[in-house]
This record gives sequence, C-alpha cells and structure tokens, in this order.
Amino acid sequence: MSVENAVIVDKLTKTFGDFTAVDHVSFTIPKGEIFGLLGPNGAGKTTTIRMLCGLLIPSDGDAKVLGYDVLIQPEEVKTKIGYMSQKFSLYNDLTSYENLDFYARIYGLTGNPRENRIDELIEMAGLRNHRSTITSNLSGAWRQRLALACAIVHNPPMLFLDEPTAGVDPISRREFWDLIYDLARQGVSVLATTHYMDEAEYCNNIGMMYQSKLIALADPDTLRGSIKDTLIEIDCDSQGKALQSLKEISGVLEAAMHGALLHVTIEKKAVKNKIKERLQSEGVAINRIEEILPSLEDVFVSMIKSKRQALVSAEFIEEREKI
Repeated sequence: MSVENAVIVDKLTKTFGDFTAVDHVSFTIPKGEIFGLLGPNGAGKTTTIRMLCGLLIPSDGDAKVLGYDVLIQPEEVKTKIGYMSQKFSLYNDLTSYENLDFYARIYGLTGNPRENRIDELIEMAGLRNHRSTITSNLSGAWRQRLALACAIVHNPPMLFLDEPTAGVDPISRREFWDLIYDLARQGVSVLATTHYMDEAEYCNNIGMMYQSKLIALADPDTLRGSIKDTLIEIDCDSQGKALQSLKEISGVLEAAMHGALLHVTIEKKAVKNKIKERLQSEGVAINRIEEILPSLEDVFVSMIKSKRQALVSAEFIEEREKI
C-alpha cells in the first residue's frame, strides 16, 4: 500500500464520559519525517498516540496510519508499527538478548533472520557488553536503548515513541535522538511525544498540545518566528529581586526564570535601557543583558498565556451579555 503521508489525522477526538482528553486534533506526518507532539503532562499526547497505535478507539474524527484506518483496521496498524511506551515494555527477569529474542518471535522472525536481526540491533543500540545482562540490572539509559531495539525488531516503517526519554540524563537523551535520526535517514517515520521543550529541536515539525487541543503546528523555526515582540536574556545576581522589579516596568510584557537566567519579553528595544537602569538602581548586579532568539519553551509559554487571556476575555464577555 503506497501512501504519501505516513500519518493523517483529521479532527481526532477522544472523550471519557464528560471529559475530553483529545479535542479535534489534526496533523499529517510525511514519510521519513520526525514529528514531535509537545506539551505538558495531561495535555492529551499519550491519548493521541494510543489512538494512532490502535490501542484506543477514537470518539470522533478520522486517522490513518500507513494507509490503514485506525478505527476499522487497528490490527493491521499494530503489525506495521513500532511502539515504545512511557513504561518500557521489557521483561526484567530476562537478559537483553532474551528480550529481543522474545519480541522477534512474537513478530514471526525465525532461524537465521531472527539471529541476524538481534545481532544487528544489539550493535545498533550499543548493547554488546550488556547482551547477557539481566534487564533489571540495566541503567535507565540502557533500558531505553533496549526498549527501542525491541520496538523496531520487525523493521516497522512507522515508529511511535511516548515520552521515550523521561527520567534519562541529558547526554543519554542526546545519544538516543542520534539513534532516532539514523532510523529517519533509513526512511522510518517517527512520532514522538515529549514535555522536554529542547527535544522538539530534533523534529521536522512540531504540534504543541495544551488542554487537549493542538494550539500550534509548524516547524521549529516558524514557531520561534511567531513571537513578534523582543526577547532579552539577563544574567544577574538577586534574580528574585530583579524579577519583581522587571514586572513593574512599563513595556515589559513577560518576565520569567529560565534556569539561572531571566527571559524578558518587551514591546520594543528601547525598553532594554530602561530595564538596565532600573535594575542598577535597585542594586542588582548585571553580568550580561542581550537580545536573543526565543526558545521553543518561550514560544509555548507565550501561546499558553495568549490562550488563557482569550479564555478570560470570552468569559468576561459572556458574563456581560447575561447582565
């Protein structure tokens, strides 16, 4: 079955009683691309991915994975995809090799092809020295690699990763994404959910989810360019004191901690000098203050703020109309 897009999602919706977990979400994933579904816990990312994997029945809308309808052909979908869930589906009392062998047999691999595929995956995941290690004795990063290897043991053309790097150190996260890039170069299409904003940089396109809705859909550069105001970064002492002062300055739209730094959104560049003068008058020592490009976290926070303001305005208008 030849299809242009690996995934097509049209107004996909999932309700549980009166609760709407996914609300009319639409997007496509071209073959061989990495799509990131980004958002905080509870945004609806896992519910979306479970519907696309044929594990949950949609309440409304349509979705096709590799040309198969997830509503009427869920079993066909399951055989064609790889799925790595939040909780790695590994057997702790088996070795790395035994886990791979188990999954290979489930997918019908036999004889030399099975052994060759296991050897190939052990090499790919760097598990050669952990081939005979009991899985419960592996670190989180090695378990992550093993889970990925098990998910692709049958060479699926589509891979779903649900929070694959949660709880893993930054270096291991980067190494894991290197493996995903290699798969994409081989033509594998990937959908990955994450709440780590920096991981979205690895994706060709990003869907930002918030409170069950898709609030943005674009490539990383386009999303960063959507912020029209000026963003400055401040490295200073007494960050708490500085933050309070910044919020009192006219022309400052948003001020927030960003690690050990402050990110401040301002209306125009002229406000930058006003900020510097105010902080110095307050006795705050400034090490560095400069204009920067917004990060995807800045974009996400800005969009959420806009959504909240729009909701408050709508509620205000509704109450006024009742009077």
